[in-house]
Amino acid sequence: MLCAAALVAVATVSLAQVPPAPRADDPAGAMPPPAPPRPRALVPAVPGNDTASNALVSGTLSRLTINPEGTVDGFVLTDGTLVRLPPHLGSQLTALVKTGDRVTVAGERRVDDEIRARVVRNDGSGASLSDQPRAPVAPMLRGVNLARLSVSGVVRRVTRAPRGEPDGVMLDSGAIVKLTVPAAQQFGALLAPGERVAAVGYGTRNAYGEALQATAFGAPGHVVNLYDDVAR
Repeated sequence: MLCAAALVAVATVSLAQVPPAPRADDPAGAMPPPAPPRPRALVPAVPGNDTASNALVSGTLSRLTINPEGTVDGFVLTDGTLVRLPPHLGSQLTALVKTGDRVTVAGERRVDDEIRARVVRNDGSGASLSDQPRAPVAPMLRGVNLARLSVSGVVRRVTRAPRGEPDGVMLDSGAIVKLTVPAAQQFGALLAPGERVAAVGYGTRNAYGEALQATAFGAPGHVVNLYDDVAR
């Protein structure tokens, strides 16, 4: 069966390369027109970071992550890989996996140890979820249930926006501090593993962890207000 398919493919290519026979009204000795160029394979572009590449990784789930609204938006593997998903898939993710589960992830590698997942599979159960567009829902009042939080600790990792710019930190306590990209640019020296930082902002503390959108950030004892109209 494979041989037959291979022969068909070879025959097809051969036929495609044979130039057309000269017409009766062509002058003697005229060269036949060249064969049309072969079409190039189309490679789909990856949105966002130009350095994104396809990735397939397996590992053990260490912890789930949340955004400032308290919605699960990814997880960390025991090897330190951060896997991100759209927040609207958070409830599906918590139903699919838990800490200690072995998982396989297919997606796009944004930076060395950060992946935007397209498919997540629980290797134990065989169940999986895939990134699908969010169904239409009623508008949410974002921020209406956020609490004022303050955190401090040692930076364990720097989180990044889709194009690779720093946009926050994860602390040794597990707390996640989100910054806007312009705000993060003010603190380049502090946004590095091992640095001690402090933040004040609005977010959520729940069973999955703690996360806040910073309104003030800096070194402990030297926190800087990020917005003129927000009190520390």
